[in-house]
Amino acid sequence: MKESGHARLQQVCDHALACSGPVVFLTGAGISAESGVPTFRGPEGYWTVGSENYRAEDLATFAAFSAMPEEVWAWYLYRRGVCRAARPNAGHLALVQLEKVLEERFLLVTQNVDGLHLRAGSSPERTYQIHGNIDFCRCEHEHPQVRRLPEGLPLDWPKGKRLEASERALLRCCDGDGWARPHVLFFDETYDEALFRFESSLRAAASAAMVVVIGTSGATNLPTMVVEIAAQRGIPLICINQEASPFTELAQRVPEGEVLLGQASEHLSTLLACLTS
Repeated sequence: MKESGHARLQQVCDHALACSGPVVFLTGAGISAESGVPTFRGPEGYWTVGSENYRAEDLATFAAFSAMPEEVWAWYLYRRGVCRAARPNAGHLALVQLEKVLEERFLLVTQNVDGLHLRAGSSPERTYQIHGNIDFCRCEHEHPQVRRLPEGLPLDWPKGKRLEASERALLRCCDGDGWARPHVLFFDETYDEALFRFESSLRAAASAAMVVVIGTSGATNLPTMVVEIAAQRGIPLICINQEASPFTELAQRVPEGEVLLGQASEHLSTLLACLTS
């Protein structure tokens, strides 16, 4: 592993700032974990429907939603309650400050659906929520308008609670003939531009002056493509993660790459100092 240090990080940041193009920050579950948001791929991700336990990877699919929309909605409303109980941490706030410093050169691409970046103060215009936002919904039909979840749905949804008649009514659309669905990218769906900024994210990676990867290990397609484009271009690539991952390995091979193991909040504060010095 390359030696890390403030001087080395300052060199990488200075190189990026001397070039044209956006500075792209790519965030994953690691930054939200510091706010207490679980990944839902562990024990917290299981959900019981009748006598059967479902994993997140099975329940968070359009196939499951089509077969049992009320049960999937109950799980997502529980997840929303967990996310809403969390508060933005120092890492989220450092990114808000980085946007203020970099202005039009700042771009945040997040896999997280918890909405913590926007609640911290990141602007919607410069925040690509490539997996959606759990506070929003849309009609189950293709490419409808995205809207906030209706008022009247409890924010502290208890685990195991089923939808009541009044709550079902709030989640219907098309004059009651269809369901609204969570505005998230299900596991059996693909990225697109209109809803998830697919092409925009790739264009940003292709023109970026630097990519900073925060708290993600490369388990999903679009983030992997963004990081691989950055590595192929040989631009400054900084990877902040709690442990080694395919992304840290890529950063180690890039001449202007840097790996920072540890908490996102700590390293983002250091990065902010480097980009404002």
